[in-house]
Amino acid sequence: MERWTGRVALVTGASVGIGAAVARALVQHGMKVVGCARSVDKIEKLAAECQSAGYPGTLIPYKCDLSNEEEILSMFSAIRTLHQGVDVCINNAGLARPEPLLSGKTEGWRTMIDVNVMAVSICTREAYQSMKERNIDDGHIININSMNGHSVVPQSVVHFYSATKYAVTALTEGLRQELREARTHIRATCISPGLVETGFAFKLHDNDPERAAATYESIRCLKAEDMASAVIYVLSAPPHVQIGDIQMRPTEQIS
Repeated sequence: MERWTGRVALVTGASVGIGAAVARALVQHGMKVVGCARSVDKIEKLAAECQSAGYPGTLIPYKCDLSNEEEILSMFSAIRTLHQGVDVCINNAGLARPEPLLSGKTEGWRTMIDVNVMAVSICTREAYQSMKERNIDDGHIININSMNGHSVVPQSVVHFYSATKYAVTALTEGLRQELREARTHIRATCISPGLVETGFAFKLHDNDPERAAATYESIRCLKAEDMASAVIYVLSAPPHVQIGDIQMRPTEQIS
């Protein structure tokens, strides 16, 4: 990780869960991390904790609604002005709404598309352009995917979400191919977890907190820190090693 010291990483959805754990880990390894979310209160608190702990890097909170392209473009412009540009892009932000294919609300589907697919694509494009204009040839784009992007489980409330994650699987491989065509050594990776103990299920089942809690109580789930460790592993790989996808489940998870 030494080669990343002092370089700039963007982490989307950095206020809680996996994003917060990844942001903390990158700061611990000396990176300058721009952590974005719709609300930055928790990121500001995390930044203060990192500073108090004496971590060698810094965490810069940035307020951004990833469903709004103009806000994304404004964020990348600000990063260019203040920090030169992005060397590592962690597309972590994602969400699920309980909208089945036969009865779901269009608004919920559109929200998932906007955040899980469009925002990932826009951030990826802008991160690449940021690297290209500065002749950065060793950058990295990491998409936080899901095992739902590799198999469709028999739960109607996550079928549309699963479709958006299948899109992330295709986008990551497509990105890898385009980066090769561009004759660059920038790498693309996705990390696909099973059950991770975060607030994700509570947002999915926001009308049924007992069901959400039961999601994490049935087995020993992955932790957000396990995902952060996977990100560090990917970034630590030698420049000639391309890790395409890490699929990771809790040991006790069946599907």
